[in-house]
Amino acid sequence: MKRREFFAASTGTGLALAASTATSGESEKPGKELIELRLYQLASVAKQKAFDDYLAQAEVPAWNRADVAPVGVFKMLKDDNPQLKMEADSPNLYVLFAHKSPESFVAVAARLAKDRIFQEAGKAVLEAPKSDPAFMRYESSLLLAFDGFPKIVVPSKAESRLFQLRIYESHNSERAFKKIAMFNEGGEIEIFGRCGMTAVFFGQSLIGAKLPNLTYMLGFESKEAMDKAWDTFRRDPGWLKLRDDPAYKDTVSTVTNLILRPAASSQI
Repeated sequence: MKRREFFAASTGTGLALAASTATSGESEKPGKELIELRLYQLASVAKQKAFDDYLAQAEVPAWNRADVAPVGVFKMLKDDNPQLKMEADSPNLYVLFAHKSPESFVAVAARLAKDRIFQEAGKAVLEAPKSDPAFMRYESSLLLAFDGFPKIVVPSKAESRLFQLRIYESHNSERAFKKIAMFNEGGEIEIFGRCGMTAVFFGQSLIGAKLPNLTYMLGFESKEAMDKAWDTFRRDPGWLKLRDDPAYKDTVSTVTNLILRPAASSQI
């Protein structure tokens, strides 16, 4: 077996093992997606616009042809995130997409490399010179969808829509798994739904920064809808009971909360 073939096979086997064992319960639910969340670091708002155009015209259609859909692309604005004390809107972009199998995750880069339509449409970015790169770097996290929410969902296409990206870090793996169980078996996902907190995804982080953690995204038609949903959630009797259950004590040590807006290239 050639070295490249061995790497692809061994990586696929490892991801398949992760997908079959990294769960909060004993039984495995079929069809759970592997979700990749990227953060592209861009030098300026002008670079952000150019990269968003490239995504819309070249990379997102290529991912779709590789059976990776939908693709979410999001930006972060100063006024939406006062707690971050940003001096200006962020030039960065968050990109979200899901794979139906570990093999898809392993093979998609090679598929794009052979996609002539993509190579031609994205030439300016793919062949950008060292003196003027299209982006500086990107970070990537790989997540396994929860049993109780196995696939990415598009909640709304309203022009005013916004999204919350929330990361719950835990101080050890046992408490991290217990927090996942709180969503799955404990019923927190169902409580979110009845309170108007429409989910895009819930994922256990397999690879990435600040492990162990879980990451999820909620979508709302407007800021007013988001505020109303959270107010309803905080008063919900089911949530109050679940919150005070000693079985779930100390499951979260740090919360990151970001408000994002869809970029022009976003399919979510």
